[in-house]
Amino acid sequence: MTSFSSIEYFLREAFRSLWRNAFMTFASVGTMALSLTMLGMFILMGLNLNHMASQVESTVEISVYLQDEITVEQQKALETMVKGLPGVQELSYMNKEQALERFRARLGDRQDLLESLGGQNPLPASFQIRVAEPSQVDGVVQATLKAPGVDETQFGQAIIEQIFSVARWMRIISLVLVLVLGIAALFIIANTIRVAVFGRRREISIMKYVGATDKFIQLPFLMEGTMLGFLGAILATFVIDVSYTVISDQLRSTLTFLPILPKHPLLLWVSLGMMILGPSIGALGSMISIRRFLKV
Repeated sequence: MTSFSSIEYFLREAFRSLWRNAFMTFASVGTMALSLTMLGMFILMGLNLNHMASQVESTVEISVYLQDEITVEQQKALETMVKGLPGVQELSYMNKEQALERFRARLGDRQDLLESLGGQNPLPASFQIRVAEPSQVDGVVQATLKAPGVDETQFGQAIIEQIFSVARWMRIISLVLVLVLGIAALFIIANTIRVAVFGRRREISIMKYVGATDKFIQLPFLMEGTMLGFLGAILATFVIDVSYTVISDQLRSTLTFLPILPKHPLLLWVSLGMMILGPSIGALGSMISIRRFLKV
């Protein structure tokens, strides 16, 4: 069982080594912080893209925009035709005034954008259609496009597919980043420990001659690597928290309709992940270096 005095000795030696190799310490902490920051930001972007895609997918509806010149007879015929299409579960009509009101509600605090319209209402009347299955969307779209009085038919499937595609790429990029930057952090931390071991090689030889165990000799270096990873994780967590807070608040104020994940508890879980991953990479780098260079 390790005594309190032994732990105090290990910590003192670790701090002394970090201070003695200040340049390598800063390089290790900086590389670790950069690696974890980039990884954390990509994770946050990926989670938000998945969230956006899920939100869009849950509210997908087909919008059939009507021409301003559509007659009452054409509108009634279109409504009857749509109700008879396979899979149509819900059909609602929105006139030009209702469309403008919905647009005004989505703008939130940016009502000044409506001033550029000069009192005009360019938004068309439309039918909003919901279907039972996504596979039935294309049939409804094709049928409504051919109907008289229809200007355009839109639905969000293409947007959803694009968002999911970007989210998949974000996950791939995140994986590549954690591998590349993780290896870089491991390399620098391992070199930092190697320098520390080389600088104390005579002291380590004497400790072995007097009966010190390998574990006793190795623990200060293991603590040193863990500290490097921990310091890098703290710095990365701070940068991630501040960056996400600023960016998300800015997006909410300018793009009020964009579904951004709230800061809590999202940042808590990401921060915890960084605080676990950083020291783990640091400890692993130390173990690699110790195993190879502590044979004195």
